Amino acid sequence: MDIIERIKELRDARGWSTNRLALEAELTQSTVSALLNKENALPSLDTLSRLCDAFGMTLAQFFLEEELSELVTAQEKILIEQYRKLPEKKKKAFLTLLDD
Repeated sequence: MDIIERIKELRDARGWSTNRLALEAELTQSTVSALLNKENALPSLDTLSRLCDAFGMTLAQFFLEEELSELVTAQEKILIEQYRKLPEKKKKAFLTLLDD
């Protein structure tokens, strides 16, 4: 797995700029830019953990999602991707709607 490419895919799936990713992960824009431009070989565990938090996933999900994608239908994958793009307030509203 190419960790940098995975980060880029997750960023792009949300329609985020590099600056937005840095803000969401509470990292400097220069840190994220250097990482995505492969100026640093791999992110530190702390940096990767912050990025995963920004994406709303655990480190385990970050590494396992590709393998699990075979178990998820195309429609379920779209639903997950759209859910991840929502702000927290809308995520809560969506989950409330599903509980009804």
